[in-house]
Amino acid sequence: MSPRPSTMRSSNPRPNPSPGPSPSPSPRPVRRGPTARRRAARTGQYLALLGYLVFLAFPLLWLVSTAFKPPRELASLHPGWIPDHPTLDNFRQAFEEQPLLRSAGNSLIASLAAAVITVVIATPMAYVMARHHRSALSRAATGWIVVSQAFPFVLVIIPLFLVLKEVRLIDSRSGLIMVYVVWSLPFALWMLAGYARAVPRELEEAAAVDGAGRLRVLISVTMPLLTPGIVATALFAFITAWNEFFFALVLLKSPRKQTMPIILTHFIGTEGVADLGPLAAASLLATLPSLVLFALIQRRITSGTLAGAVKH
Repeated sequence: MSPRPSTMRSSNPRPNPSPGPSPSPSPRPVRRGPTARRRAARTGQYLALLGYLVFLAFPLLWLVSTAFKPPRELASLHPGWIPDHPTLDNFRQAFEEQPLLRSAGNSLIASLAAAVITVVIATPMAYVMARHHRSALSRAATGWIVVSQAFPFVLVIIPLFLVLKEVRLIDSRSGLIMVYVVWSLPFALWMLAGYARAVPRELEEAAAVDGAGRLRVLISVTMPLLTPGIVATALFAFITAWNEFFFALVLLKSPRKQTMPIILTHFIGTEGVADLGPLAAASLLATLPSLVLFALIQRRITSGTLAGAVKH
């Protein structure tokens, strides 16, 4: 037998490649989780809100600064934010030149009356619209609200003037208040209907099961829940009437009945040159009622809509 070939191993094994630095893995893209995205979105929202607040505050802050500046600083080519020599002469001059107190009283009477009447009319109408929003009458009322807001002042002032002239309400506070109510009513209805739809029907049904009548349910359950909406709507109607200029200019002829926005235009001369100091002082005074009223009732506006759900 031939000898079996022996397997011979090489005494010189195959050299292994020298161990070098292992290549670093390619970096993976950092994925931002939902928390990071929400944080970035929240930061963007805060920055946008801050920019909006600065945009709104700039005219008011400049108005306050101008109201306390002497004429020399107002005529400066490089006016500053803070007056170097603050003075109250602009306020004194504004009261001496124009009847600010009388015009403020006229505006206050018209605005308060318009706000109260608007809320009294709009509240029951909005409740019916909210509870029967699928009816044809409610849909027609909603369409009327939308269409009425599309008409500009100029389009309605001529027929409105002719109607008020026929009923002898030109140059009267009653006629002006009536116009303010009619003009504010559509938006007030739309606003209050949204609050009324947020009132749960279950609360009214529970009160009815407990034996409360319909009127009792409305007074004890529904109205407390609608209070924030009523207050907000009244504030809207008041501010709208307080700042209104066009209707008051056309409908009021007697100087003793003119409102505050009309009196402010008297600080502008016939050549269009305004006395900035007294004008700024009077304008600042004209903004105070709205600011004070909002500061007094803001807690009522922002209170929870279910504040009246506690059973008495």
